[in-house]
Amino acid sequence: MRTDITFRTEDGVTLRGWFYHPEDRDGPFPTLVMTHGFSAIKEQGLEDYATVFCQGGFAVLVYDHRNLGTSDGEPRGESLPSDQIRDYRDALTFAQTLSMVDQEHMGIWGTSYSGGHVIVVAAIDRRVKCVVSQVPYLGGFETSRRLVTPLALVGLRQAFDADRLARYQGAAPQRVPVVPTEPHGTGAILPHEPARQFFEAMRERAPTWQNEATLRSAEAFLEYDPSPYIGQIAPTPLLLVVTDHDTIVPTDIALRIFTQQALEPKKVVLVPGEHFEVYTGRGLALSSQAALAWFRQWLMPVAR
Repeated sequence: MRTDITFRTEDGVTLRGWFYHPEDRDGPFPTLVMTHGFSAIKEQGLEDYATVFCQGGFAVLVYDHRNLGTSDGEPRGESLPSDQIRDYRDALTFAQTLSMVDQEHMGIWGTSYSGGHVIVVAAIDRRVKCVVSQVPYLGGFETSRRLVTPLALVGLRQAFDADRLARYQGAAPQRVPVVPTEPHGTGAILPHEPARQFFEAMRERAPTWQNEATLRSAEAFLEYDPSPYIGQIAPTPLLLVVTDHDTIVPTDIALRIFTQQALEPKKVVLVPGEHFEVYTGRGLALSSQAALAWFRQWLMPVAR
């Protein structure tokens, strides 16, 4: 069963989403909280994951980040990690108010940008009893230098500084495309053809998605690095799901950080393909079933 939900963050922003729970048994249920990656909204594939988890015996709370999708917040399209991390924790708090939720068995799932967020949340919030981080943005400085050439970075920094000055003087935030508007185009925060193809393929499922973000979001994207938190997650169980040819959040960076810094209990699952292949077809089946098995192992020690 899926119902629409609405809750307010600690700073007063209304977030909206869905709450799933099994219909074939009585609650309360072990519960998962999940949201999407950079700029993405819940209709762009999260219902597929939530359905798998719900059929596996979990209640699932899915929501849109502030400033995106059906959630409130201004400026529209702005994605700041600090805000989104706090909102994850507020979503956990809201989940605790629901009668269907087993408060002692809550987990979090995040993908891409939010795959980094859940690493931070799991490290600092012990209400989280299990975490799955899928194709996460890790490595901060190193990852950003793979995505942006040194020459392009000079121009970007000049644009960031100009935007800061303009905002300080009362101007509206500058806006930029999330992905190119034409095949193999440039001039976007994610100038990768697989990214453009993913958002284009999801148009029918998510017609309200806007190909636009604030330039400040791009600045925060290049500065963000959740990896220092990964060693602080234990003893909370951590599953890392990565693809073997990820060029947006490079596979080798994620695997090295996980291997060197994450502590037990931990596990890594490698899915064939590039970054966005976890959301469709075989990649979706492999990644969702791996996550379900991990959650069941640690949040359902006794079969229900």
